[in-house]
Amino acid sequence: MTRSRYAPVGVVALCVVLGCWASPSHAAADRDKLLSEPGVYGTFAAFGLTEEWGRQDAPTKIAHLTALKGVVEQHREKIAIDLYLLRGLSDYADILFRIHAAELRDSQKFLTDLHASPIGRYLKKAGILNGMSKKANYVPGFPDQMRADLKAPSEPGASPYAIVIPIRKSAEWWALDQEKRAAMMKEHTEAALPYHKTVKRKLYHSSGLDDLDFITYFETSKLEDFHGLILSLEKVKEFQYTRRFGHPTLLGTMKSLDEIIETLAQ
Repeated sequence: MTRSRYAPVGVVALCVVLGCWASPSHAAADRDKLLSEPGVYGTFAAFGLTEEWGRQDAPTKIAHLTALKGVVEQHREKIAIDLYLLRGLSDYADILFRIHAAELRDSQKFLTDLHASPIGRYLKKAGILNGMSKKANYVPGFPDQMRADLKAPSEPGASPYAIVIPIRKSAEWWALDQEKRAAMMKEHTEAALPYHKTVKRKLYHSSGLDDLDFITYFETSKLEDFHGLILSLEKVKEFQYTRRFGHPTLLGTMKSLDEIIETLAQ
């Protein structure tokens, strides 16, 4: 059969997934709380799609994507799930899930259910990073003006690009006393402040939870500003204590679940 014979079926079935399909009723997790409070676990799970997925016909893809949507919506009762399209911008994966949970086992349950779903056989794990949010260690000791500048709101509007960079510090960094590390982090913050309004940042602590120390997450609509931010941070003293920066660096675009489904159905 030719691809065109499946097109009408695909269009109708995709409507079922994106519009007519009714998910079970679940109370959503408190997303704002999970994304803002300390002590919340953050998991970044990147997947590629197998070559076998590309050989499936449209009705099969739609059936599997319907199950994918069901898994995501079911678990939003306990966790916050964000999705990103990496395809075309990353060698490592096609899609990325960013998961926030009060209990790490809730993230684990979502990922095991995802693998057990019909689409699971077509997902190739590209990498999973685990961390947790904590209260700022150094900001309370910064000058009043710097702390005020850090509270300035970001520029309004959408931030379509997301970047994830894992970081591991050297043993020498952790051997420094708190005062020396605080002084270097003050310099780090001064270098980053010019980009504070156009590049949103969130830090996850990973020591003991993964083979790294931090996961840095960025959102921006201006990749040139993000590029300038990284160049500025590479010049400060604190960067000399960095053993791993990236490897991998994940670059993608923020998408809704329906937009991800529409792309994967192609």
